Amino acid sequence: MTETITSRKAAHATAGPPSLGGLGLFTVLLAAALPLIDFFIVNVALPTIGHDLAASEAVLELVIAGYGLAYAVLLVLGGRLGDLFGRRRLFLGGMAAFGLTSLACGLAPSAWALVAARVAQGAASAAMLPQVLATIQAATSGQRRAKAMGLYGATAGLSMVAGQILGGVLVAADIAGTGWRSVFLVNVPVVLVGLFLAARAVPETRSQHPEPVDGPGTVLLAVSLLTLLAPLTEGRAAGWPLWTWLSLAAFPFVAGTFYAVERRADRQGRTPLVPPSLFELTSLRRGLVMIVPFSIGFSGFMFVIAVALQQGAGRGPVAAGLALAPMAVVFFFVSLAGPRLVARYGTRVVTAGAAIQAVGVALMALAAWRSWPDLGLVELLPGAAIAGAGQALQLPVVFRIILSEVPTARAGVGSGVLITTQQSSLALGVATLGTLFLSLIPTMGMRDALVTTLLVQLAGVALTGLLSLRLPRTIG
Repeated sequence: MTETITSRKAAHATAGPPSLGGLGLFTVLLAAALPLIDFFIVNVALPTIGHDLAASEAVLELVIAGYGLAYAVLLVLGGRLGDLFGRRRLFLGGMAAFGLTSLACGLAPSAWALVAARVAQGAASAAMLPQVLATIQAATSGQRRAKAMGLYGATAGLSMVAGQILGGVLVAADIAGTGWRSVFLVNVPVVLVGLFLAARAVPETRSQHPEPVDGPGTVLLAVSLLTLLAPLTEGRAAGWPLWTWLSLAAFPFVAGTFYAVERRADRQGRTPLVPPSLFELTSLRRGLVMIVPFSIGFSGFMFVIAVALQQGAGRGPVAAGLALAPMAVVFFFVSLAGPRLVARYGTRVVTAGAAIQAVGVALMALAAWRSWPDLGLVELLPGAAIAGAGQALQLPVVFRIILSEVPTARAGVGSGVLITTQQSSLALGVATLGTLFLSLIPTMGMRDALVTTLLVQLAGVALTGLLSLRLPRTIG
């Protein structure tokens, strides 16, 4: 008996770190796709939701903003909790909650009930998604990690476009008379499959030195994001009341307080929610700076094109969604070639991607100016395909760069910071470019408002290209 116990201890001591196999990687990537799909899937469903639930424009914007705000505010906390209690445990709990809240969205009897369910769905996403990147960081290494990170980036980019396409198809299909509700109900069977696979294929990982939750930092980060994103998303529809200006004025002070509190905690040897010392990593800092304008332009374009094609060009939800199919298809195939290109040419691939994306956006702006209102799949195809290729050379590579030097023990914190930055920027893109577009329509008309907004996005693409020149030439 003593020998048996001793042998078991020896075997446990010599066991290697947890490994993420092919089925486990598929499962976590499936989970990574769900929150991003649901951020964009409602864009083409909003007109139908508004008509069915008699919802005002301001309430409809909350359907998007409520999800995005809850998601962004709680992401870093979700990563910290995964480090503390086990990433597989948080992953399973977050996925189950995502399924339940998706069901609540699909069964919502009123517009405000839908908003509440979307907020809860965003919170569930924040518990689930940080565990994906953290698990990849902790349970893979070397070329397997590079491949997994490349697939994660490809999944993220593809999901954002596919969500809009899927939303249009589901609304038009009107499965069993569910109409727009199917865009949420479709998550339920996918989640059940994901839970079944995750219970068998996703290994448990956690930080060897778990760090306690930073209460003050969590509250201050939440308030910082709310004071910025809430007025920008709701301001135009609400008529820019006083609270929106007071909130925007408070943002720099709250953000400054958050930074000061986190920096003091870091210097005192405590563990802040977002350790400022993490930003000493050049790859993480410069990659995060680049992801901001990229994500703002991406989400702003997706929202604007959905509105323009449906309300301006008179396209149905299917046609509006499928107009972006070339972007999704090209993104997927080019992103698969990304790791080989980076191995050969280094991170200058990102700069080339920005230049290619700029050509694509310019072609779409030209198509809108020349063909309006006959704008659809054929007219947008060249620009959308080229833009998709350019995006595919940027997003997956930048994700790898950002996390390349983050220690395994801080995988949850690093992934939480990355996804929070991306998600906040996605919400900011809808708020800024979306607000610009909708504000220009009354004076300029739909066509000129669309072209102007695309030119503003083009300036953002130029900025990402310039920022990419500061990225490390190779990925560690």
